[in-house]
Amino acid sequence: MEIPPKSPDGSEKSPQSRELLSSNTASTLCTSSRSESVWTNAPRSKWEIYHKPVIVVSVGAAVFLFGIVITSLSCIETKNKKVYKMCGPAFLSLGLMLLVCGLVWIPIIRKKQKQRQKSQFLQSLKSFFFNR
Repeated sequence: MEIPPKSPDGSEKSPQSRELLSSNTASTLCTSSRSESVWTNAPRSKWEIYHKPVIVVSVGAAVFLFGIVITSLSCIETKNKKVYKMCGPAFLSLGLMLLVCGLVWIPIIRKKQKQRQKSQFLQSLKSFFFNR
C-alpha cells in the first residue's frame, strides 16, 4: 500500500482535496479579466469609456491628413515624385482605416453600455423578487 506524500504544511490531504484547494478558478476569472467586470458597479466618466476610440479617431484623422499632404506634394514637387506617389496613398489608406474603425467603435460601446444598464436593472429586479 502506497502512502501519499505529505503536503508542505505537514497535514495529510487526499489528492482530490489538494486539487480542489489549488483550483481557484472563480477568483482568477474575476481578477484576471481585462474586460469590464460585471462584479464592480463603479460609475465611470465619459472619458474613461470613450478614450480609446477617440484616440484612434484622432490618430486616424492625423494620418489621413498627412497622406493628403504627401499625395498633393507628388503633384507639386518634381524632385521626389516617385516617393511621394508611393507613400501618399499608403498614409491615406492607413489613416482612413483607423478613422473608420474608431467611428464604428463608438456605437458599439454605446450599445454595450445600454445592454449593461438593462442587465443591471434585471438583476436588481430578480434579486428583489427572489430574496423575499
